[in-house]
Amino acid sequence: MVASSQPQIRTAISASYAELSETLRIAADYIAENQVEIATRSLRSVASASGVSPASYTRLARALGFSDYEALREQARFELSKREQDSFQDKARRLRSDVDQPLLPRQVAACIDNIQGLVADIDPATLETVVDRLAVSRKIVLIGALASAGFTDYFAYLAKWFDDRWLVAGRNGTTLGSTLAALGAEDTVLIISKHPYAHRSVRAAKLASGCGAKVVVLTDSRAFPGLQYADFHFIQRTESPHFFSSYAATLVLIETITGMLVARAGSEADARIQEVDKYNRLLDEFENV
Repeated sequence: MVASSQPQIRTAISASYAELSETLRIAADYIAENQVEIATRSLRSVASASGVSPASYTRLARALGFSDYEALREQARFELSKREQDSFQDKARRLRSDVDQPLLPRQVAACIDNIQGLVADIDPATLETVVDRLAVSRKIVLIGALASAGFTDYFAYLAKWFDDRWLVAGRNGTTLGSTLAALGAEDTVLIISKHPYAHRSVRAAKLASGCGAKVVVLTDSRAFPGLQYADFHFIQRTESPHFFSSYAATLVLIETITGMLVARAGSEADARIQEVDKYNRLLDEFENV
């Protein structure tokens, strides 16, 4: 990870706090205690939540040694990302030190906890709203990069059995831009992104939102920078004794969403599945056993 040349936010606040006005101190206190919000929400949202004007945050950023508020926000993102990266390195070291402890039962236990956490973490009403939106969208575009790319492929594999409106952007010879350029208000973009977050996923969320499409994000933390462009988001737990995040809970959520869509589609889904199955057999896609 490239080191940031900007000052550490909390260090900068401590060094400058005595010289700040009362209003700027309120803003500084909010930043110190809500770094995730600074990293993921717009300046207008932060100002509204804290009761301090956007102009005051701009003045504070400069007083702390940043060129502007956006530079301060980028530093907040960097510090959050760095903390996550350090935890991965710690986990890798623990894996080497715990060679006498079988990994399988520990990994299974962590995945079960992550999956069970979905019940507490996912708001049923929001899930219903998202599924309703997917059911009526003109087009559903899936975006995922790095480790998340394979899970968008799996999502599309399940969905395209019963619905031909789904596509994975930026794969199989197409560019991400060629897909996003055709988006409109009737479309939905579904982004899967886990730490370390891919720049293209954040940029895609911004562009999709700018096109008027609804943006749904599946991620592991409120630190994902693309959340500021999301209309809906679901955070899944990814704890694991492994050095990298677990996608077990994300897979369950993907399967839940597609299952809910099949239930809504009714006989139309049945007809589509039958047709897909017929052509799979004609093309000899599956091994007969």
